[in-house]
Amino acid sequence: MRDIKAQEITKTVSRLFQEANFCLASDVMASLKQAREAEESPVGREVLDRILENAEISAREKIPLCQDTGTAVVLLELGQEVHITGGDLYTAVNEGVRQGYDEGYLRKSMVRQPYSARANTKDNTPAIIYTDIVPGDKLKISAIPKGGGAENMARLAMLRPSQGRQGVIDFVVNAVDEAGSNPCPPVIVGVGIGGTVEKTVMLAKRALLRKVGEPNPDAEVAELEKEILQRVNCLGIGPMGYGGRITALAVHAEVFPAHIASLPVAVNLQCHSARHKEAIL
Repeated sequence: MRDIKAQEITKTVSRLFQEANFCLASDVMASLKQAREAEESPVGREVLDRILENAEISAREKIPLCQDTGTAVVLLELGQEVHITGGDLYTAVNEGVRQGYDEGYLRKSMVRQPYSARANTKDNTPAIIYTDIVPGDKLKISAIPKGGGAENMARLAMLRPSQGRQGVIDFVVNAVDEAGSNPCPPVIVGVGIGGTVEKTVMLAKRALLRKVGEPNPDAEVAELEKEILQRVNCLGIGPMGYGGRITALAVHAEVFPAHIASLPVAVNLQCHSARHKEAIL
């Protein structure tokens, strides 16, 4: 059994959310630069130039990439041989969010009673926390500041099994088409297929953590991703909705077995500021 201090978790979560809001990962930057080269629309290229410039300024000046610094989504992979000392795990995570959003001067966007009073919690808590118990004696923390514009475009469908592969493709492409400029394209399209309602939605969100453009290791799924990306980039939405060839940087799909009567499909979009950071304790 290995001890990890709750205080260390808090410190790490605080750092990760600040870094995620200030600095895009190298794979995201590389993908945006490739998109700039591939984009045929002059306006689209200009938009991508400004996106890249914004990312460089944000990293240099330590200011947020976007005014929407997101809902604090935290994915934990907790080794079964880990013992958290000095406090509760979820309390430590929420304290890290509280400190990170305060120290980084990040916008606090969470509201209580979302259907009525909508009073701001003033510290961006509570975080949305998901925990998987895994082998080993380490704790992996993935911090995802998820912007409202992209998250609002998430979609779920319970397709008929007879709709099959083509039904999945049509649903995903239509979801991106209907989203238009709202999720701040070029987007990353997370797709979940299979499981149950909640499982397929989580598959779609977890797909966003994959290195941008890295294909699914299953050749059949990788081919599905490729076809969806081609169709999405024929929609003509383009960077920030100004028209062009590059509406999406990548399509990432994750698949899980499903009931014989079900074909659940979920879409979770990530904006061009594909913000997430990870650490292992």
